[in-house]
Amino acid sequence: MPDLSIFVLASTVAAVLGIAFGAMAPAIAMGWSISRSMDALARQPEAEHSIMRTLFIGLAMIESLAIYVLVIVLIVLFRNPLLEYLVQ
Repeated sequence: MPDLSIFVLASTVAAVLGIAFGAMAPAIAMGWSISRSMDALARQPEAEHSIMRTLFIGLAMIESLAIYVLVIVLIVLFRNPLLEYLVQ
């Protein structure tokens, strides 16, 4: 059986970097979209319901990206599919 510690360490580092970048990008997108919606509300307060509804749908779509990243990282950490090829 080959030494798997280097592979496990590399996959853990990749998972940590993946979750870091995967959480950073949606956070920036959320901040940008909230900022733009506040600008739109300041310009047209009568369109509040339409703007807020669109904002919440957009925020849910952006948040789903972070959830997808979390799922993939958890798969890499706890059930790495490449680990089976190294054991053979």
